[in-house]
Parts: sequence; structure tokens; C-alpha cells
Amino acid sequence: MSSTPPFFETSHVYKRFGTKIALRDVNVTLVAGESVALLGANGAGKTTLLRTLATLSRPTRGQVLAFGVEAWGARADVRSRIGVVAHQPYVYPELTCTENLAFFATMFGLDDVGRRAATALDRVGLTKRADDRAATLSRGLLQRLNLARAILHEPLVLVLDEPDTGLDAAGREVLSEIVRSQVARGGSVVLTTHALEYGVDLATRVVVIAEGQVVLDQPRERVSDVEVAAAIAGSALAGR
Repeated sequence: MSSTPPFFETSHVYKRFGTKIALRDVNVTLVAGESVALLGANGAGKTTLLRTLATLSRPTRGQVLAFGVEAWGARADVRSRIGVVAHQPYVYPELTCTENLAFFATMFGLDDVGRRAATALDRVGLTKRADDRAATLSRGLLQRLNLARAILHEPLVLVLDEPDTGLDAAGREVLSEIVRSQVARGGSVVLTTHALEYGVDLATRVVVIAEGQVVLDQPRERVSDVEVAAAIAGSALAGR
């Protein structure tokens, strides 16, 4: 058995916002070479958990280990190893696609900024829009640019919160290729989506969360689509 620690490991994690408990006693891991579909009803705690893994939201209680060390004590290092797609596209509308990626590549301290920007744009199918301002892109193309930013520094882990938002069929295929390539090279992905079949198809492991608690955590091959749907439906009813 490999002695390499999990990329992420949470232990009895709780997150409270005032009187609301968003996460309760969450214990999950993310290891090399896997893609985890994090599913659940609206308000189940999915985004809060992703933000916790990405060191964007500190847990109220419990521990988060990232790459074998306490995540909050090594935030800069953790963030340099992950690529994040959130609900909002973190790009500058007045800059071109190339300028946006060049800026972020510089922020990451990367060499050969122009080549990296061009490679990332090619991977998401935006080469022909390289010199267009981000403000001129459709929602789907803007999401592709957001994906390009996330993979720019070749991170070990992709943390993707509804990355398929606004994507058409071709855009989803781009996303699928990014996820599969990430896993094939020994990296990992954790993603949320409201498209159950699409998310499960990309996953090697399925986690369903309800009212801040993990109610299902199984390898993809050990759980049926019906069981996943039932767990999500149960989480929706529990949240009413």
C-alpha cells in the first residue's frame, strides 16, 4: 500500500454560520488518481465543503489536512497546488483571454507565461478568442476561460463548483477531457454539479451530502444511479 498521504482529509469537520450548521461531522478523503462527484440538494453543504477544502472557509471545528499537513497552517502552499472553479468567474472583464491568463500565470510565479496561456486556451477551445476581451464572451465561453485559469499551473487537485454551468455539449466535452486527463496523470478532482448523470459519469467515487452530513460515500462501481438519485432525493426532503 502506498505511503503517500491523501491530497485532502477532513476529520470531524463542522462549519457554523450563526445558528445554522452548514457542515456537521464531515469525514472525507481525496486521494491521487480519483474524481469525486460531490452531490446533494441545494443548501446541502456542497459549496461550503469545497470552500473548506480550498482553504477559503475555515471550519468551526475539526481538522483539514492537505497533502499531509494541517491545511490552514500552509494555506499558500495548498493554494499553489489546487485549481479552483467557483460560482463566479474570477477573471477580469476588460482584459483579453490571453491577458487574463498571463496575469494569473505571473501571480502563480510561473515561467514562460505566454506559452502556458496559449496551452491553457487551446485545451479549453478558446484559441480563436485569445485576443478578445473577457467581457465579450458568452456565459459558456467565460466558464471555459475560468477552467483555463484553474488548470494554468497544472495543479495536483481541481476543486470545481458546478463547472458545467453555462456549458453546451461541446463545452461539457472539454470539461470531461480536463477531468479525465487530470485523473490519468495522477492528479485528482472533486466537483459538484446538478447534472446527476454527467457528474456520476465523470466520477470514480460518489459522495452525497445532506444537511451538512455525508450520507453516501462509495466507489462509482459499487453504487447504482438509482441509489445515488434516492440519496439526493432524501437529502432534498430532509432540507424542507
